[in-house]
Amino acid sequence: MMNNITIAAVVPAAGVGARMGLNHPKQYLKIGDKTVLEHTLSKLAKVPKLDKIYVAVSETDGYFAELDLSALAVTRVTGGKERADSVLNALLAMQNTPPDWVLVHDAARPLVEVSDITNLIEQCLTHQEGGILASKVKDTIKRGTSHSEETVPRETLWQALTPQFFPYQQLLTALQQARQNKLQVTDEASAIEQAGQPVRLVSGRSDNIKITTPEDYALASFLMSQQSKARSL
Repeated sequence: MMNNITIAAVVPAAGVGARMGLNHPKQYLKIGDKTVLEHTLSKLAKVPKLDKIYVAVSETDGYFAELDLSALAVTRVTGGKERADSVLNALLAMQNTPPDWVLVHDAARPLVEVSDITNLIEQCLTHQEGGILASKVKDTIKRGTSHSEETVPRETLWQALTPQFFPYQQLLTALQQARQNKLQVTDEASAIEQAGQPVRLVSGRSDNIKITTPEDYALASFLMSQQSKARSL
């Protein structure tokens, strides 16, 4: 199934980490002896058939060049104001030799398991449609602003995770159309949905958390130490 398929990864990493209250982007926080971004890229580098990794960083980013990524096939591209802009810039950067499929993964999700990524790729290629890692919502969900107005049935609710995996041309077209129509794009799947295309939900581990707040960072640091212990047993 995967023999002749080319796959490139895109890691949008142009964020400034405002919610972390830092004076540098959150992807450069250290967990152990590596930055969050290095942990994330190391995970992607272990995915079979992933030909190249494009990392979209801010033009004013002074940290990325200091990372030792010599062992990884990583290409730096200029990130944009929003996540969708960064992903689109990366897709345009590979236009001369485009891959068949693109895997987009958050820079601040270093806990993703390679087995989950491989399963996502296999499921999407088997069904020949794009998809995302997601986890079923476990908590009771309320709708409201300052007060609860209703309890939302959670049977069909999923929390979107990354990676998100789509055919290159399909994602490029969807993001270009969303920009042209000034539509809000919170993740790649939302652009595909707005284009009327299917998005397969592939169940992934719920500990594939995104580091957004100081609490997330503390939890990610703990979970990563547990992963390391488990691998050494």
